[in-house]
Amino acid sequence: MSDDIYQNLTQLGSDTVQPQSPDEAELERVQNPQADVAYNVRFVAPEFTSLCPMTGQPDFAHLVIDYVPGEWLVESKSLKLFLGSFRNHGAFHEDCTVTIARRLADFLEPQWLRIGGYWYPRGGIPIDVFYQTGPQPEGVWIPDQGVPPYRGRG
Repeated sequence: MSDDIYQNLTQLGSDTVQPQSPDEAELERVQNPQADVAYNVRFVAPEFTSLCPMTGQPDFAHLVIDYVPGEWLVESKSLKLFLGSFRNHGAFHEDCTVTIARRLADFLEPQWLRIGGYWYPRGGIPIDVFYQTGPQPEGVWIPDQGVPPYRGRG
């Protein structure tokens, strides 16, 4: 594999400052060296945080992002910085989850993408948010996200 596909990366291997908002965060991508094969890529962020836009209190989620890449792969450090940029961002659970999915889908143009946002309860109600770009592609192994419904102490 040629190092040429990595030449435009600016964050990996460099000191980077955590973006203060999702709008400031810069996603980076590299050419997919296996673009002729349909396969699933999974990222799990079990400690995702954002802020309630009304109270400023922290909200916590377990995110599972699956995508079947086309020509592009997301560079993982840029994804981590992007997800971390929500820490001081005020938005409801639905908006955070769908914003992440749409930004990745627009940027990567994958064959398929889905996100499961499994949010921890606030006010006694967990809110789980799911988004996908279309039907799951045939012939690609995409495991269950493996996150059970919230049961509390039960």
